[in-house]
Amino acid sequence: MPHNVSLIALVAAGLGLAMILGLVASRLRMPPLVGYLLAGVMIGPGTPGFVADMALAGQLAEIGVMLLMFGVGLHFSLDDLLAVRRIAVPGAVVQIAVATALGAITAIGWGWPIGEAVVFGLALSVASTVVLLRALEARGILESTNGRIAVGWLVVEDLAMVLVLVLLPALAPLLGAKDAGPTADMHALALTVGLTLAKVSAFIALMLVVGRRAFPRLLWLVARTGSRELFTLCVVSTAVGVAYASALLFDVSFALGAFFAGMMMRESEFSHRAAEDSLPLRDAFSVLFFVSVGMLFDPTVLVESPVKVAVVVAIILVGKTLAAIALVLAFRYPLNTALTVGASLAQIGEFSFILAGLGLSLGLLSLEGQNLILAGALISIALNALVFAAIEPAQAWARANSAWARKLDLRDDPLAALPLSIDRKLLSGQVVIVGYGRIGRHIAATLEKRNVPYIIADSNREVVESLRAAGKAAVTGDASDPIVLVQAHITRAAMLVVTTPDALASRQMVDIARKLNPEIETVLRSESEDGAELLRGDKLGEVFVGEQELAKGMAGYVAQRIPARAA
Repeated sequence: MPHNVSLIALVAAGLGLAMILGLVASRLRMPPLVGYLLAGVMIGPGTPGFVADMALAGQLAEIGVMLLMFGVGLHFSLDDLLAVRRIAVPGAVVQIAVATALGAITAIGWGWPIGEAVVFGLALSVASTVVLLRALEARGILESTNGRIAVGWLVVEDLAMVLVLVLLPALAPLLGAKDAGPTADMHALALTVGLTLAKVSAFIALMLVVGRRAFPRLLWLVARTGSRELFTLCVVSTAVGVAYASALLFDVSFALGAFFAGMMMRESEFSHRAAEDSLPLRDAFSVLFFVSVGMLFDPTVLVESPVKVAVVVAIILVGKTLAAIALVLAFRYPLNTALTVGASLAQIGEFSFILAGLGLSLGLLSLEGQNLILAGALISIALNALVFAAIEPAQAWARANSAWARKLDLRDDPLAALPLSIDRKLLSGQVVIVGYGRIGRHIAATLEKRNVPYIIADSNREVVESLRAAGKAAVTGDASDPIVLVQAHITRAAMLVVTTPDALASRQMVDIARKLNPEIETVLRSESEDGAELLRGDKLGEVFVGEQELAKGMAGYVAQRIPARAA
């Protein structure tokens, strides 16, 4: 052809092969993303035949990351982020340190220089945003407490990696980089650190002060035109534009910039429409992300260094996972939360590629190290769905065969039981609300106005602590465990209201509640009409769909069924 069509060729070949191989993977009962990764391998330089443009693939993948993180921000408020800070911040920092140490010690054992070992360990320590979010969304737990902890953990990891990417060139001489310039002095290093922290702080402040007001106003003005294409254009241009500007001006990652833009636009009444309109683009570009990962992979590393590849995969799947599980349990969260967070982090992705590329350019990482990182990423991403699928069987097996595992959910946690001083009128005819997110708060506020007693069950300890401090009755734990509902006095409750969207957990809660209290009424939440029909078909109670409409509808129904009481 007379002109360059490398972009069209990449999109056509990448999406076409991804669709075919994704369908084959699905028929073989494997996650479709395995097919997407294989599609990338087939059009990459590591296999014969057509080779797509690697640079273009990387840029298209970045757009996918931007749109996906923007979509998450549209469903993730600042309050949600702050609610998990006590576990997400120390958990992410310690987990990065542990995973980096595992990778570095292993590399030193292979005879690598210390600098290369440190970069290698850092690359294995940070999880992929895209993989995590796809896994949480596929299981309907993105907005659950477990999902919020995992996302908050990842945001902290992203912030830490931003700092690492800025500091690595300055520290390269100290780490023994082959192509480094003169050794950086401590004054220059301190200045670099201070400047980076100042930029990140300025970006967050700008988003909170200006973005929180400007973005909802912009969305409202565009929505008034009645033009669907203008509205979609506004959403996409905001996501990509803010992500690019934040990286250019404040040196934060594209993903982090888009995430904060989404959180600020969430303040708009049109945020749900924005999420729906951007969904097709998010899905298409996230597929291109997995294709681009596959393109980076060189299959020969599996033949030349199979033992090293196996060790790298073990560090990612076992080392990181066990470290995360131990940290979450140390914060007295339930076993299910620990397993979910551990599975979420059992993979590596985009930041690992960026760090490996920077290390290679600075002479801090060899080509072998980069290939091992890419092999670890490809294999861990392909296996991540299996790790998530193993959560329920692993938890059931552990509880059945280990007294210690059973004790993890029955520990002497002061927040796992109501105080003895609790007002006795709260313990009879009350409403048990599972989950104190946006919907749970709305329902609780409605009940308070009608002087109807309620008890909240939430697996987020910080939320329960704040509720206790405000004088409200609340217990912490996974409400699909009978002991948690017992502590909420479900046997004497008038109604169980489940505001979390996990259909499987909802079924378990209803089953437990009805066994303990056959007369209890139940109200459930679903993310889709299909899910709602399944729940209604099983006669599990009243089911509501949506979010804002859902909160109002559920609160109105509860208020109608439970009469107001005199003060």
